[in-house]
Amino acid sequence: MATSTKGLPASSAFADRSALATPPVRRVRGLANAVVEDFSGRIRDRLLTPGDKLPTESEIMRAHDVSRTVVREALSKLQAAGLVETRHGIGTFVLPPRAGGVFRLDPSELGTSADVLAVLELRISLETESAGLAAMRRSEAHLQGMAEALRDFEHNIRSGGDTVAHDFRFHLQIAQATGNPYFADIMNHLGTTLIPRTRIAALRVQRSDDYLGRVHREHEEIYSAIARQDPDSARAAMRIHLTNSRERLRLAQEAARLQAASPHTASPS
Repeated sequence: MATSTKGLPASSAFADRSALATPPVRRVRGLANAVVEDFSGRIRDRLLTPGDKLPTESEIMRAHDVSRTVVREALSKLQAAGLVETRHGIGTFVLPPRAGGVFRLDPSELGTSADVLAVLELRISLETESAGLAAMRRSEAHLQGMAEALRDFEHNIRSGGDTVAHDFRFHLQIAQATGNPYFADIMNHLGTTLIPRTRIAALRVQRSDDYLGRVHREHEEIYSAIARQDPDSARAAMRIHLTNSRERLRLAQEAARLQAASPHTASPS
């Protein structure tokens, strides 16, 4: 069923008034992947080197004959892969190749819930303080980047599109807002392995609007605290969000165990 934007309040910071004009989700993904492959290939072949600035969104749109939605999806994927970083108000730049440092996680090593729980514990420690520092140091450009990530996340809930890249993008924007490059460096090295639902089958199938809506509301609480420069509330909101993520993982793991034990039992809603 088509989603109407008519009922959304005009003041909503996250209203996506272009939703009805957005191409079908599968087509957006396919076109975005083609853009990603193009730039990944240029970086791999050193036609683009660390520090090089990518063309503007408008230039990429013209060169690839795609919409702004496709370009932003592609840039999110490139950023999540650690190939580029976006400096709001300046542009998107190629990052140096990832070194095989202590923060490099191989997604194949995160195949169990215990592994993902361990990463969540790391995130609670890291990102709680990151949110507090972001509240004290963020700029208007940082806030705009967070708001755009939230808007794209919300739009993709409605359209059934990918939310993982925008989820990661929101958390990365917070790390960048700390003004401490090491926070963003750690986040970039971890990449989208940070997002539990990318690693555990029980969470990958948990794609209900209700589940993602709760995640989005928690993100909004973090954003609001950072926007009003309230570091204590920002830390608390981030800790609640990541603790809830840990609990959602535990419940999904338990539901999967019960379903495996009783294959004819209906899954809980």
